[in-house]
Amino acid sequence: MLDLREVTSFCDYFVICTGSSSKQNQTISDEIYIQLKRAGEPAVSVEGYDGGEWVLVDYGDFIVHIFKAETRAYYDLERLWRHAKIVEIPPED
Repeated sequence: MLDLREVTSFCDYFVICTGSSSKQNQTISDEIYIQLKRAGEPAVSVEGYDGGEWVLVDYGDFIVHIFKAETRAYYDLERLWRHAKIVEIPPED
């Protein structure tokens, strides 16, 4: 996760993850969408879902990026946004 609050004003965080296939990326996107909608946080928009190479789900204050490995390496958001702070997500117990 990247903390963008000191870098840009269009969102606060990027959540970046990698799936092993387009179908898995769609499934990850679906589950995030369902869980956040239940929590009262509906998505503003979803891009790239049909292709599944890079699914972007915009929640306003944060944007979820779900990549296939090759696509993530190509776009390298961590390098592009290298001035953002990296936020470690602790593992679930």
